[in-house]
Amino acid sequence: MKNKFLYILSGLLLGIVLMTFIFAIPDNKTTDQDYRNLFGRYTKVFVPDVPSKMNFAGEEVPLHVYFIRESMEREIIAGTFMHSSTIQMLKRAYRWFPVIEPILKINGIPDDFKFLAVAESNLGNVVSPSGAEGPWQFLKATGQKYKLEINADIDERYNLEKATQAACEYFKDAFIRYNNWTLVAASYNRGMDGLSKALENQKVLSYYDLYLNDETARYVYRILAMKQVYNYPTRYGFYTIERDFYPPVPTKIIAIDTTVKDLPALAFKLKINYRILRELNPWIQSYTLPNKSGKIYTLKLPKDQNSLLYENLLNKAPHRETFFHDTLRINSIH
Repeated sequence: MKNKFLYILSGLLLGIVLMTFIFAIPDNKTTDQDYRNLFGRYTKVFVPDVPSKMNFAGEEVPLHVYFIRESMEREIIAGTFMHSSTIQMLKRAYRWFPVIEPILKINGIPDDFKFLAVAESNLGNVVSPSGAEGPWQFLKATGQKYKLEINADIDERYNLEKATQAACEYFKDAFIRYNNWTLVAASYNRGMDGLSKALENQKVLSYYDLYLNDETARYVYRILAMKQVYNYPTRYGFYTIERDFYPPVPTKIIAIDTTVKDLPALAFKLKINYRILRELNPWIQSYTLPNKSGKIYTLKLPKDQNSLLYENLLNKAPHRETFFHDTLRINSIH
């Protein structure tokens, strides 16, 4: 009797399992509708937060005006959902902001201007359709005006230290004209003459009162959006650990004051290769380094044989508490 009861119970359990499996198989007649229903059920998109107060270089953004708030929201939405570019910004900032920040500080330029380089190039060595190049996106004529050497062999728009200094010189010139950092930032996109003409024609004094072409109209808001996401990444869905970021590469400097006719050969003598030389010195544009005037060029080299190894970079990278104040710690992941 006991065995009979066990057989019946086993049969019932097997039947339940089979029925569960059968009902779990999608009905071919309703597969498409089920799929659509699942999409609506599991796809969740939320509107990101727009702060009630924001400022650029200490100058308040008048977010109480509806079209200014909506312009700000547009760029925060873009920064939140353009995941690949925003993640790249967060990763690159760890390596390059420590280079940019002290140069801004020495020149008396507000720290917020580092986000202008993000808006321009996402901290990459890029070329625009108009021919602007490098992290700060200088046109050739503008770069040369601010003492960057630009020719077939050398392009200092790709020398981050020198290009940042050149950008600072521009910012200082623009501030003399406008006495307003927000207008200085906008002029970097529109040009001082173009922005001044717009202010004069529209008889206003503030960037936020100007009716502008779409690119310049979005420009300062884009800078502010990157600042907001960078400072508060988890509010916008970016959960990061320190290991995610590109650490600074330890380097040493050598000075060159003569012509180098064969840079790959020089790299070999320095116990590296031409690829490494170009990676660390992207301002080099060819296989030679002409130098008839005896100008001093500085080349960055790996500090030691282990400086290019990824794991070593991670272990030696300086921890920056301010950078990670709002990120997810590895020990908080369960």
